[in-house]
Amino acid sequence: MIEGYFDDTEERRKQRQNGTGWIEVIVGSMFSGKSEELIRRLNRARIARQKVQVFKPKIDARYSREEIASHSGQTHTSLPVTTAAELLAEIEHDTQVVGIDEGQFFDMELVEAVNRLAAEGKRVIVAGLDQDYTGRPFEPMPQLLCVAEFITKTHAICVKCGSTANYSQRTVESDARVEVGAADKYEARCRKCFVPHADAPTAG
Repeated sequence: MIEGYFDDTEERRKQRQNGTGWIEVIVGSMFSGKSEELIRRLNRARIARQKVQVFKPKIDARYSREEIASHSGQTHTSLPVTTAAELLAEIEHDTQVVGIDEGQFFDMELVEAVNRLAAEGKRVIVAGLDQDYTGRPFEPMPQLLCVAEFITKTHAICVKCGSTANYSQRTVESDARVEVGAADKYEARCRKCFVPHADAPTAG
């Protein structure tokens, strides 16, 4: 479920016409539709004949090395990069829309990078987890939320009880903060069912 469903308003259309850039951030737990929403916005920008560039962290090769992908199977061509500096170096001068998936896997310089792009008149859309597997804020996403003009919070469904899920439950033993995976390592949980460490997968 997506709250704060994003679509163009008269204000945003005026910003685009005036050459004003801005930052949009899409956050939520795993399996909440973040990448799907990002892909939807990028496709709309392409239909509007805007020049789009899309980036993902090299560390995320779960579904594809050169595509961002939703858990539902939607994909969009992207360029894998390691750092925010590398991302900036790849931006072309006439690009109008910049999409960034899995923002939590980038370094803290991503905040300065997206601010710079917005100041140059570009629309920047970043999707990522707002919390890690322990339920703590997952940098640099909290900092991006502070500087974004528009924020969308997405939710999944708790696999244990069916309530609104806001947490990414790790189901394998690992103390690493970054443990790239999908349904093989994580499941969506609500506040009541979430355990802030590794927990056994939900049966059935």
